[in-house]
Amino acid sequence: MDELRKKINDSAVVRWIVLVIVATAMMMGYFLNDIMSPLETLLEMPVEEGGLGWTSTDYGFFSGSSGLINVFLLMLFFSGLILDKMGVRFTGVLACSLMLIGVGLKYYAVTAPLAGDTFNFNVLWWDVHLPMSAAVASLGFAIFGVGYEMCGITVSKAMVRWFTGHELALAMGIQLAMARLGTAAALSVSAPVARHFSLSTPLLLGLLCLLIGLVSFFVFCVLDIRLDKDEQKSIVNGQSSMFNGNDDQFHLRDIGLILKSPGFWLITLFVVLFYSAVSPFLKFATRLMIDKYAVAPDIAGFFTSIVPFGTILMTPLFGSVYDKYGRGVTLIIIGTGMLTLVHFGFSLPIHASAFAIFLMVLLSIGFSLTPAALWPIVPKIMPMKCLGTAYSLIFFIQNFGRAIIPMFVGKANETDPSYTSGMQIFACTGLAAVLVAISMLYLDKKMGYGLEKPNIVNG
Repeated sequence: MDELRKKINDSAVVRWIVLVIVATAMMMGYFLNDIMSPLETLLEMPVEEGGLGWTSTDYGFFSGSSGLINVFLLMLFFSGLILDKMGVRFTGVLACSLMLIGVGLKYYAVTAPLAGDTFNFNVLWWDVHLPMSAAVASLGFAIFGVGYEMCGITVSKAMVRWFTGHELALAMGIQLAMARLGTAAALSVSAPVARHFSLSTPLLLGLLCLLIGLVSFFVFCVLDIRLDKDEQKSIVNGQSSMFNGNDDQFHLRDIGLILKSPGFWLITLFVVLFYSAVSPFLKFATRLMIDKYAVAPDIAGFFTSIVPFGTILMTPLFGSVYDKYGRGVTLIIIGTGMLTLVHFGFSLPIHASAFAIFLMVLLSIGFSLTPAALWPIVPKIMPMKCLGTAYSLIFFIQNFGRAIIPMFVGKANETDPSYTSGMQIFACTGLAAVLVAISMLYLDKKMGYGLEKPNIVNG
C-alpha cells in the first residue's frame, strides 16, 4: 500500500499544486460565507436610508439560516453519501454550483424591491415573521450552506487522499489558512465596499469569486483523473489500491462502524461546541466593536479580521508542530481554553478598544491551535473507506449548533444591548468544549488512537 502511494503521489510539486487549487475553491466559499457579516448595521438601517429595515432578530435568523437545509432536511448527511459514492470531483463541482445559486438569491434579496412585504410561518412552537428581503436572503444562505458544507467535506477528503503518509496536518493547516484568508477578506472589505458603492456590491464581487473557485475545481478534476488512471494501471499490474480495492469500498453498513466509535462522538460533540463559539461570534463581532468599543463602522471589520488574518500564518505553523512533535489533544485543550477566556473577557464591562484588540489577538491564537490539531486526528480514529461520511456526519451535527446559537445570541443582544448575555452564551459554550477535549485526552489513553503522537514518524 505504501509503495503504491509513493508511486502515485511521489511528486511533492503535484501535491502542493493540488492543495492550492482545491483550497482556492474553499477560500472563495469562506469569503462568501461571511460577506454579509460586517453589513449588519447597514441591513438594519431604514429602507429610505439605503438599508433593508431588518431587526437584530431578523439578522440573527439570517445568520443561522445557512444550516437549516443541512440540519432539518438532512442534506449534509446525504452530502457525505454523495461524496463516497460519486467521488470528490462530482461532489466538488456540485458544491460550487449550489453556492453560486445561493449567492444569486442573496443578491436578488438585496437588490429587488421587496420593502414592505413580509413572510410569516409557524413550525410547532416557532412563530417567525420576517421581511421578505430577509426571507429570500435566508433561503439563499440556506442553499449556499448546502454547497459550502459539501465543499468542506470534499476538500477534507481530497487532502487525506493526496497527503496521507506525507505532511497531512501541514496541508490541512494551509488549507484552513487559505479559507481564513477568505473570511478575513470578507470581514475587511465588505463594509467599506458597501458604503462607497451599494449594499449589493459585495455580493456581486462574491459571485465573481465563486466563479473563480468553480474554475479552480475543474482544474483539480483534471489532476485527480490522472491519479485515478495511475491507480487503475496499478490494479491491472496486480497491486491493490487503498481507494479501489473491494475490501475498502464504502457500504451503507459502514455507517454503523462510525456510530459505534466513542472517539467519533467525542470529536463531534467538541466540534459542535467549539465552532458554535467561534463562527457565529464572528457574525456579531463587527457590531460588537461598533456598539461596545466605539470603533468607527468603516474599520470595525478590520478589528474582526484580526482573527482570520492571524490564523493564516499560525494554523500551518501549529499543524507542522503536530506533524513533527504530536500532542494533538493538548494543543486542542490550550486553544479552546483561550477561546473561553476571550468570550468571558468580552462580557466584562470594559470598553477600551485596546482591550478588544488584545482579546481578538488571543482568539486568533486559540482559533489557530485548535483546528490545526483537530482535523488531522479524525483519520486516526476513522478508517479511510468511511472517512468522507464521518466528516459529513460531524459537520451535519455541527450545524445544529451553528443554526441555533446565532438565533439565541441575536435575541440576547436585542434584550441586552450591553452584549453581556450574548458573550456569556459564547463563553459557556467554549467552557463545555474544554471539558469535552479533556475527556478526549482520557479516551485516547484508553483506546490507543495515537492522537498525541506525531503524524510524521520517520521525520
